[in-house]
Amino acid sequence: MRHKVAGRKLSRTSAHRLAMRRNMAASLFEHETISTTIEKAKEVKPFAERLITVAKKGTLAARRQAISMLGDRDIVETVDGKPVRKGTVVGKLFSDLGPRYLDRAGGYTRIVRLSQRRLGDNGQLVLLQLLGADEGPKKKRRVARKRPHTRAEPATATAEPKVADALADTGTEPQRDEAEASPQRVDTQETGTAPDKS
Repeated sequence: MRHKVAGRKLSRTSAHRLAMRRNMAASLFEHETISTTIEKAKEVKPFAERLITVAKKGTLAARRQAISMLGDRDIVETVDGKPVRKGTVVGKLFSDLGPRYLDRAGGYTRIVRLSQRRLGDNGQLVLLQLLGADEGPKKKRRVARKRPHTRAEPATATAEPKVADALADTGTEPQRDEAEASPQRVDTQETGTAPDKS
């Protein structure tokens, strides 16, 4: 039984899984979208989002923490057939990606399922993407609140204060109904039982 065993093994050793997770997260930060299988994407997504949350702090301690979690590989592009170093992954993470998501409380990535499957093992392919700077948080759906059911009050209850105000000006007291004066009387419509005659 695998009770309370989190994560996927992905047919790899623990060192291989760690290296694969770091490489995929670094590629995601470098290219901002990668194509992989759905199982690998679900494993990399929380790791990448945790790194972006660390990058939002922007401190030296946070930068050292990100380097220890991810490593600091170079971003290299080919220009005129020669490799040119454009910076590092952690540098891009702290200079571009961290400030981009400052006003966002989480959910920096998304998984988009693709229609084609991988040749060989027929694995489900997906795109793991970083959200763009122009994409704000989802609008919250407005849910109609249920109002508590209130019973309609009798017309005499609303008219009584007006009568009491008018009689207060003349100095006389209003006469009370017998039903209001006797507290022992029980209304049969409200309770559904006959009144006690004891």
